[in-house]
Amino acid sequence: MNFTLKIWRQKDAKSKGAFETYKVENISADTSFLEMLDILNNNLIHEGKEPVAFDHDCREGICGMCSLHIDGHAHGPSQGATTCQIYMRKFKDGATITIEPWRSAAFPVIKDLVVNRSAYDQILQAGGFISVRTNSVPDANAILIPKADADEAMDAAACIGCGACAATCKNGSAMLFVAARVSSLAKLPQGRVEGARRAKAMVAKMDELGFGNCTNTGACQAECPKQISIAHIARLNREFLSAKFED
Repeated sequence: MNFTLKIWRQKDAKSKGAFETYKVENISADTSFLEMLDILNNNLIHEGKEPVAFDHDCREGICGMCSLHIDGHAHGPSQGATTCQIYMRKFKDGATITIEPWRSAAFPVIKDLVVNRSAYDQILQAGGFISVRTNSVPDANAILIPKADADEAMDAAACIGCGACAATCKNGSAMLFVAARVSSLAKLPQGRVEGARRAKAMVAKMDELGFGNCTNTGACQAECPKQISIAHIARLNREFLSAKFED
Protein backbone atom coordinates (compact mmCIF):
# COMPACT_ATOMS: atom_id res chain seq x y z
CA MET A 1 0.00 0.00 0.00
CA ASN A 2 1.17 3.53 -0.80
CA PHE A 3 0.21 6.68 1.09
CA THR A 4 0.71 10.44 0.94
CA LEU A 5 1.23 11.92 4.40
CA LYS A 6 0.53 15.55 5.26
CA ILE A 7 2.30 15.96 8.60
CA TRP A 8 2.43 19.02 10.86
CA ARG A 9 6.04 20.08 11.46
CA GLN A 10 6.87 22.63 14.15
CA LYS A 11 10.25 23.25 15.72
CA ASP A 12 8.87 24.33 19.12
CA ALA A 13 5.96 26.11 20.77
CA LYS A 14 7.25 29.55 19.74
CA SER A 15 7.91 28.67 16.10
CA LYS A 16 5.37 28.82 13.32
CA GLY A 17 4.44 25.37 12.07
CA ALA A 18 3.29 24.11 8.68
CA PHE A 19 2.26 20.92 6.93
CA GLU A 20 4.88 19.01 4.98
CA THR A 21 4.11 16.23 2.50
CA TYR A 22 5.80 12.83 2.43
CA LYS A 23 5.35 9.61 0.50
CA VAL A 24 5.54 6.09 1.95
CA GLU A 25 5.41 3.06 -0.31
CA ASN A 26 5.00 -0.71 -0.05
CA ILE A 27 3.41 -0.54 3.39
CA SER A 28 1.81 -3.79 4.54
CA ALA A 29 -1.89 -3.61 5.42
CA ASP A 30 -0.98 -5.23 8.75
CA THR A 31 1.46 -2.47 9.65
CA SER A 32 0.32 -0.35 12.60
CA PHE A 33 0.05 3.41 12.20
CA LEU A 34 3.04 4.06 14.45
CA GLU A 35 5.11 1.44 12.63
CA MET A 36 4.30 3.27 9.43
CA LEU A 37 5.66 6.47 10.99
CA ASP A 38 8.75 4.51 12.06
CA ILE A 39 9.26 3.49 8.43
CA LEU A 40 8.86 7.11 7.32
CA ASN A 41 11.41 8.28 9.90
CA ASN A 42 13.85 5.57 8.87
CA ASN A 43 13.58 6.82 5.28
CA LEU A 44 14.05 10.44 6.38
CA ILE A 45 17.14 9.58 8.42
CA HIS A 46 18.69 7.76 5.44
CA GLU A 47 17.98 10.84 3.33
CA GLY A 48 19.75 13.02 5.90
CA LYS A 49 16.53 14.75 6.96
CA GLU A 50 15.05 15.48 10.37
CA PRO A 51 12.70 12.67 11.50
CA VAL A 52 9.16 13.46 12.62
CA ALA A 53 8.82 13.72 16.40
CA PHE A 54 5.82 11.85 17.81
CA ASP A 55 4.90 10.44 21.23
CA HIS A 56 4.57 6.73 21.99
CA ASP A 57 5.32 4.25 24.73
CA CYS A 58 3.41 1.02 25.38
CA ARG A 59 1.93 0.60 21.87
CA GLU A 60 -0.76 -1.53 23.49
CA GLY A 61 -3.52 1.04 23.95
CA ILE A 62 -2.80 1.46 27.65
CA CYS A 63 -0.76 4.63 28.18
CA GLY A 64 -2.39 7.15 25.80
CA MET A 65 0.94 8.64 24.74
CA CYS A 66 0.25 8.10 21.01
CA SER A 67 -1.96 11.17 20.85
CA LEU A 68 -2.39 12.12 17.19
CA HIS A 69 -5.16 13.81 15.25
CA ILE A 70 -5.59 11.73 12.08
CA ASP A 71 -7.82 13.00 9.27
CA GLY A 72 -9.68 15.17 11.77
CA HIS A 73 -10.26 12.43 14.35
CA ALA A 74 -8.50 12.02 17.69
CA HIS A 75 -6.46 8.79 17.52
CA GLY A 76 -7.72 8.00 14.02
CA PRO A 77 -10.70 6.47 12.22
CA SER A 78 -11.53 3.65 14.66
CA GLN A 79 -13.73 4.05 17.72
CA GLY A 80 -12.56 2.75 21.07
CA ALA A 81 -8.93 2.58 19.96
CA THR A 82 -5.75 4.59 20.43
CA THR A 83 -3.45 5.56 17.56
CA CYS A 84 -1.12 2.63 18.22
CA GLN A 85 -4.06 0.24 17.74
CA ILE A 86 -4.84 1.58 14.26
CA TYR A 87 -3.60 -0.48 11.32
CA MET A 88 -3.03 0.72 7.78
CA ARG A 89 -5.77 -1.56 6.45
CA LYS A 90 -8.17 1.08 7.84
CA PHE A 91 -7.05 3.40 5.03
CA LYS A 92 -7.51 3.09 1.29
CA ASP A 93 -4.46 2.38 -0.84
CA GLY A 94 -3.19 5.67 -2.27
CA ALA A 95 -5.00 7.75 0.36
CA THR A 96 -3.74 11.11 1.59
CA ILE A 97 -3.58 11.10 5.41
CA THR A 98 -3.42 14.31 7.44
CA ILE A 99 -1.61 14.00 10.79
CA GLU A 100 -1.65 16.76 13.41
CA PRO A 101 -0.86 17.21 17.10
CA TRP A 102 -3.59 17.85 19.67
CA ARG A 103 -5.08 21.30 19.08
CA SER A 104 -5.63 22.77 22.53
CA ALA A 105 -4.34 25.93 24.15
CA ALA A 106 -3.64 23.93 27.30
CA PHE A 107 -1.45 21.46 25.35
CA PRO A 108 1.35 23.57 23.79
CA VAL A 109 3.39 21.93 21.03
CA ILE A 110 6.83 20.73 22.10
CA LYS A 111 7.91 19.63 18.64
CA ASP A 112 6.07 18.42 15.53
CA LEU A 113 3.37 16.03 16.79
CA VAL A 114 4.44 16.07 20.45
CA VAL A 115 2.49 18.24 22.89
CA ASN A 116 2.94 19.05 26.57
CA ARG A 117 0.07 17.37 28.43
CA SER A 118 1.37 18.12 31.92
CA ALA A 119 -1.77 20.19 32.50
CA TYR A 120 -3.59 16.92 33.17
CA ASP A 121 -0.96 15.99 35.75
CA GLN A 122 -1.53 19.30 37.50
CA ILE A 123 -5.28 18.66 37.63
CA LEU A 124 -4.65 15.24 39.18
CA GLN A 125 -2.29 16.77 41.74
CA ALA A 126 -4.96 19.30 42.67
CA GLY A 127 -7.33 16.40 43.36
CA GLY A 128 -4.90 14.90 45.83
CA PHE A 129 -4.95 11.45 47.44
CA ILE A 130 -7.64 9.69 49.44
CA SER A 131 -7.15 9.82 53.21
CA VAL A 132 -8.84 6.48 53.95
CA ARG A 133 -6.33 3.73 54.63
CA THR A 134 -7.33 0.33 53.29
CA ASN A 135 -4.24 -1.39 54.73
CA SER A 136 -4.01 -5.00 53.54
CA VAL A 137 -6.14 -6.62 50.85
CA PRO A 138 -8.38 -8.48 53.35
CA ASP A 139 -9.13 -5.16 55.08
CA ALA A 140 -10.03 -3.53 51.78
CA ASN A 141 -12.24 -6.45 50.80
CA ALA A 142 -14.11 -6.09 54.09
CA ILE A 143 -15.61 -2.83 52.79
CA LEU A 144 -18.66 -4.03 50.85
CA ILE A 145 -19.35 -2.14 47.63
CA PRO A 146 -22.39 -2.77 45.40
CA LYS A 147 -21.32 -4.32 42.11
CA ALA A 148 -23.04 -1.62 40.07
CA ASP A 149 -21.04 1.07 41.90
CA ALA A 150 -17.78 -0.88 41.56
CA ASP A 151 -18.38 -1.42 37.83
CA GLU A 152 -19.11 2.26 37.26
CA ALA A 153 -16.02 3.31 39.21
CA MET A 154 -13.84 0.91 37.20
CA ASP A 155 -15.32 2.13 33.91
CA ALA A 156 -14.38 5.69 34.87
CA ALA A 157 -10.93 4.56 36.01
CA ALA A 158 -10.32 3.20 32.49
CA CYS A 159 -9.50 6.79 31.42
CA ILE A 160 -5.87 6.91 30.27
CA GLY A 161 -5.55 10.70 30.32
CA CYS A 162 -4.55 10.91 26.66
CA GLY A 163 -6.18 14.31 26.12
CA ALA A 164 -8.42 13.30 23.20
CA CYS A 165 -11.46 14.78 24.95
CA ALA A 166 -9.97 18.25 25.30
CA ALA A 167 -8.42 18.14 21.83
CA THR A 168 -11.76 17.14 20.28
CA CYS A 169 -14.00 19.54 22.19
CA LYS A 170 -14.74 22.75 20.30
CA ASN A 171 -14.28 24.58 23.60
CA GLY A 172 -11.11 22.73 24.60
CA SER A 173 -12.83 21.44 27.73
CA ALA A 174 -11.24 18.81 29.96
CA MET A 175 -14.52 18.02 31.74
CA LEU A 176 -14.66 14.37 30.63
CA PHE A 177 -11.17 13.72 31.97
CA VAL A 178 -11.90 15.46 35.29
CA ALA A 179 -15.29 13.76 35.55
CA ALA A 180 -13.79 10.31 35.00
CA ARG A 181 -11.21 10.91 37.70
CA VAL A 182 -13.83 12.18 40.13
CA SER A 183 -16.27 9.32 39.40
CA SER A 184 -13.60 6.66 39.80
CA LEU A 185 -13.40 7.67 43.47
CA ALA A 186 -16.83 9.20 44.15
CA LYS A 187 -18.56 5.85 43.65
CA LEU A 188 -16.34 4.16 46.25
CA PRO A 189 -16.59 4.68 50.03
CA GLN A 190 -12.85 5.30 50.28
CA GLY A 191 -13.17 8.27 47.93
CA ARG A 192 -16.29 9.81 49.44
CA VAL A 193 -14.50 11.54 52.32
CA GLU A 194 -12.91 14.22 50.13
CA GLY A 195 -15.36 13.87 47.23
CA ALA A 196 -16.73 17.41 47.22
CA ARG A 197 -13.37 19.04 47.95
CA ARG A 198 -11.70 17.01 45.20
CA ALA A 199 -14.24 18.04 42.56
CA LYS A 200 -13.97 21.71 43.50
CA ALA A 201 -10.17 21.69 43.46
CA MET A 202 -9.87 19.86 40.15
CA VAL A 203 -12.41 22.09 38.38
CA ALA A 204 -10.64 25.19 39.71
CA LYS A 205 -7.29 23.93 38.44
CA MET A 206 -8.84 23.05 35.07
CA ASP A 207 -10.14 26.62 34.72
CA GLU A 208 -6.82 28.07 35.86
CA LEU A 209 -4.91 26.13 33.18
CA GLY A 210 -7.01 27.55 30.35
CA PHE A 211 -9.34 24.69 29.46
CA GLY A 212 -12.73 25.73 28.09
CA ASN A 213 -16.22 25.11 29.41
CA CYS A 214 -18.38 22.09 28.61
CA THR A 215 -21.44 22.64 26.41
CA ASN A 216 -22.44 18.96 26.21
CA THR A 217 -21.87 18.42 22.50
CA GLY A 218 -20.80 14.83 23.20
CA ALA A 219 -17.74 15.02 20.93
CA CYS A 220 -15.46 14.00 23.81
CA GLN A 221 -17.36 10.77 24.38
CA ALA A 222 -17.40 9.98 20.65
CA GLU A 223 -13.63 10.33 20.31
CA CYS A 224 -12.55 8.88 23.67
CA PRO A 225 -10.48 5.72 23.02
CA LYS A 226 -11.84 4.19 26.23
CA GLN A 227 -15.40 5.34 25.48
CA ILE A 228 -15.87 7.10 28.81
CA SER A 229 -19.49 8.21 29.14
CA ILE A 230 -20.44 11.88 29.49
CA ALA A 231 -22.81 10.71 32.24
CA HIS A 232 -19.80 11.11 34.53
CA ILE A 233 -19.88 14.86 33.85
CA ALA A 234 -23.30 15.01 35.53
CA ARG A 235 -21.79 13.42 38.64
CA LEU A 236 -18.90 15.90 38.56
CA ASN A 237 -21.40 18.76 38.45
CA ARG A 238 -23.26 17.33 41.45
CA GLU A 239 -20.03 16.94 43.40
CA PHE A 240 -18.99 20.47 42.49
CA LEU A 241 -22.32 21.94 43.59
CA SER A 242 -22.09 19.99 46.84
CA ALA A 243 -18.71 21.59 47.50
CA LYS A 244 -20.19 25.04 46.85
CA PHE A 245 -23.01 24.46 49.33
CA GLU A 246 -20.52 23.35 51.97
CA ASP A 247 -18.57 26.62 51.71
